[in-house]
This record gives sequence, structure tokens and C-alpha cells, in this order.
Amino acid sequence: MPKTILVENFDAGAVISPYRFVQPGAADGAVIQAAAVGDPIIGVSDSLGADAAGDRVDIQTMGVAEVELGGTVTRGDFLTSNATGQAIAAAPATGVNNSVGGRARVSGVAGDIIDVLLAPGQIQGA
Repeated sequence: MPKTILVENFDAGAVISPYRFVQPGAADGAVIQAAAVGDPIIGVSDSLGADAAGDRVDIQTMGVAEVELGGTVTRGDFLTSNATGQAIAAAPATGVNNSVGGRARVSGVAGDIIDVLLAPGQIQGA
């Protein structure tokens, strides 16, 4: 069950689907949906998301959040973003960096909405 510690309100720089990883937008105070393993994930959109650029959107930035999966993950996996902001297991090649949004608390498959312990950062393949 999600345990919200910090939710912040931002301007949406584009459409943002619910339960997706987000990254900073083009302007201060704006966010867009993450779209690649290297995007600097800062949180997860809430159950509403944003219907259009300029809408206000709530982003959970600390705590245990809910995120939609874009592939199979195992509890404990570091999670990064696919092209649509869904969480996937981070699996960088040797010497390659992946931004991560946190760690999966449970296992799941594409389309599942799971709990993730938010811990934005970066990992490097060994």
C-alpha cells in the first residue's frame, strides 16, 4: 500500500499518463513523462496524470508510490523508465548508466501497478 511522504504540484509540460515516472520539463516548475533509461526521474504521477500541457499535476517525490510496469520486474529490482514512462527493470550494460526512480517492492508484469520505494538516482552496469 502506498505511503505518501511528499507530493508536489507541477505544471505539465505535455500529456502525462497516470502512474508514470516523470522528469523535469523545459521550464522550472514543470515536468514531463520520462521517456528513456537516461532521463533524470524525479517522481511518479498520481492516479489522474495530466490531460494537456499547462495542466497542473501532482507528483509523488518521496515515499512508496504506485507505478505502472512496462515489463516484468522482480521485487528488489532497480526501476527505470521505458519510452512511455512505465517502470522497467534497470539493466545497464557494462560501463553504461541508467537513471532509476526507485526499487520494486513487489514483483509484477507489464500493465500491473505496483509499489515502488522512491529513491531517484543512477546505477552503472558492472
